[in-house]
Amino acid sequence: MLFPPRWPNWRIWKNRLARSGLWWIGLASMVALLMVACSHPRPWFLNASQTAGGIGNPAANLVDPAQSWDFVPAVDRFSDDALLDLRYLNESVAGETGFIRQSVTGEGLVTGNGRAIRFWPVNTYIWRDSSAAMADQARFLAKRGVNLVRWHGQIPSLQAQDSLQAIDETARDQLWQMVAAMKAEGIYTVISPYFAAALPLQPQWPLPRDSDSMMGLLFFDATLQEAYKAWWRALLEPVNPYTGIALKDDPAVALLQLQNEDSLLFWTLQGLRGEDLNLLTNQYGDWLKSKYGSLDQTLAAWDNSRFDGDDPAQGQLVLGHLFELTQPVSDPGKAQRLADQTEFLTLTMTRFNADMVSFLRTEIGTQSLINANNWKTADTLRLNDAERYSYEPGEVMAVNRYYGGIHKGEYSGWAIVDGDRFTDESVLFHPDQLPTNLKQVAGHPMLITESSWVPPLSYQSEGPFVVSLYQSLNGVDGFFWFSLDQPQWRQPASANGYLPSLGKWIADTPELLGNFPAAALMYRQGYIQAGEVVVQEHRRLEDIWQRQIPIIAEADTFDPNRDIEALSAQAQRDTQVHPLAFLVGPVEVTYDSDPAQSQVMDLTPYIDATAKTVTSITQEITWDYGRGLCWLNSPKAQGVTGFLQAAGSLELADIVVTSGNHYATAVAVAMDDQPLASSQQILVQVGTTARPTGWGQTAVQWQDDDGNSYSGYEVTNYGAAPWQVANADVSLTLRNSAITRAVALDMNGISQGEIALKREPGAVTITMPTNAKYVVLAAA
Repeated sequence: MLFPPRWPNWRIWKNRLARSGLWWIGLASMVALLMVACSHPRPWFLNASQTAGGIGNPAANLVDPAQSWDFVPAVDRFSDDALLDLRYLNESVAGETGFIRQSVTGEGLVTGNGRAIRFWPVNTYIWRDSSAAMADQARFLAKRGVNLVRWHGQIPSLQAQDSLQAIDETARDQLWQMVAAMKAEGIYTVISPYFAAALPLQPQWPLPRDSDSMMGLLFFDATLQEAYKAWWRALLEPVNPYTGIALKDDPAVALLQLQNEDSLLFWTLQGLRGEDLNLLTNQYGDWLKSKYGSLDQTLAAWDNSRFDGDDPAQGQLVLGHLFELTQPVSDPGKAQRLADQTEFLTLTMTRFNADMVSFLRTEIGTQSLINANNWKTADTLRLNDAERYSYEPGEVMAVNRYYGGIHKGEYSGWAIVDGDRFTDESVLFHPDQLPTNLKQVAGHPMLITESSWVPPLSYQSEGPFVVSLYQSLNGVDGFFWFSLDQPQWRQPASANGYLPSLGKWIADTPELLGNFPAAALMYRQGYIQAGEVVVQEHRRLEDIWQRQIPIIAEADTFDPNRDIEALSAQAQRDTQVHPLAFLVGPVEVTYDSDPAQSQVMDLTPYIDATAKTVTSITQEITWDYGRGLCWLNSPKAQGVTGFLQAAGSLELADIVVTSGNHYATAVAVAMDDQPLASSQQILVQVGTTARPTGWGQTAVQWQDDDGNSYSGYEVTNYGAAPWQVANADVSLTLRNSAITRAVALDMNGISQGEIALKREPGAVTITMPTNAKYVVLAAA
């Protein structure tokens, strides 16, 4: 993800593409999207009223100033009087029993002593602040259930006198301080030190030779790879003066991420030019000679399939345009040529990843887990399995995957200002777009290293709730909210670079971070049952190289910074298995395996297309995408999110929720690891909607550059501090005869006094205070 002040908007990004020859990316993307739009205008399981501008936005989700409260929480001083403090879930110090490891199955994570661990993580930029701010944020996050953070920065030095192999020592010192601060609060760290797309080029560097960015070079350029190794040495080997131990030896470092968001199977491949492209093309020629014996024999195997630029007499066969890899091919010779190109690009990435894992393990000696990458491809349907296969040298799989709508504006890559246009639709009407809908690679943990419900989206309180549910069900090992940069809460229109605006990449807000406690508690404590695998796909490598259609595919990932418009569920077209299988239970794939071993559970008892509901295989979770609701019904945690007013009273096993809110989230979670029916202490948490003070929007329709029409809103006032939070209008009945008290809490978990508790035979009922998110129910 891009972050100001580097490349502050998509227009700059597009201009860079144009200057560097990467205009092909935009052209190919638009052509591909247009072709898909013509053949599949909407996900096949949704009707016309459930796509953009339809039922996904039944009414504008506004915050009435007369029916809201100012979000101005006191600074959290971490008083022992707090009735809500999840710090106890963390270790006394991160890594106290050793390094994080894979579980016996390979798909989970365990601490050094073999105890299973679930991570509730965030991306944070607090390392740009003081050491005191880092310590403050660490305690603040631990209190709210966080036990893993990601340091996402750039380690190469940008000083004019420094060589390519030099590191940014200030950035290293900031990382050292952050690791120490987080470790002290039982929070582990992920290190992500290289992001080619956002790396400012330096004139003294020998690279890139002719391209205008570093994108793709790390996979095949030996000069860059040597510098890259030097960066890792300088980062991991010296002793961290704030902990007394080198990062390579520190078990508080849970994971090393080789790089962020780059792939030879993404459109940025087309940005390679001149000598940079020749280097890769020459390696391709050598690989072809090794496979076939000579380039003449290669052409024979391809039935003499030719591309412009081929010159076998001069030892060159060019790489086809990446767009070719996204299309079906009927000509056998061309099909084999494209299969070879897919194999070569994939194995080039795989070899680099394997070499770097070996370097970090054997030469550096780190024991931290390693993830190779987290990106996407030019075509999720045909190329995603090749991309994930290339990650297998590392223990951990990852992807960056957001939920958000269209946002159009001059600074929409990082800011929200007046005049911006956006769509505003709850994910509850778009179940195929849930970020945790992942085809996980068997034998590997899976992380989503960047995600959020991205502003100016208003439907955010659903996010932490559904993420907690479906991470638990499917075994996703961590969902990193993007991002936090303040020690505690972030108010709107503050600290957003040089431009007066509303920040876009912010999660330290009332309806995201504010809804962490219950979501983190029930996820980390295992209150939501894991499901058995419902789809187990096995794929031959040759089928992957031939880009054959898998039996199931994820929806295209959405990155609001790099996708020109919101994407449909195009990647799910033409697959054998229903695309909502991800909401039933885990979906897994095994590579280099016999497709005859693939197994698909009968999904008809769980997916009801007529009622528009999906029930998990565990029977604990139901998603009603017709009414925009999702509810949890487990013994220790129950709740619902969505359009509650229209739904009326919702009765679950032990609670009944009634709400006058157009949209809200309400959940009850046991705080003592007991069933709700007998628990002695229960957290009730409510989320609604938050907007900046003075926020204004008006309904508009517009067309994009391809003529597609959209219904949404135009920002007329991006607002100011503080946040305005819609009043809670929620009552909750709990079938538990032991509860005798209900205590409202402030945002720091401090008692604000008891509230009325209506007792009935075998049950109690509370009405949430309009200006509170948390109430603790307790026995005498």
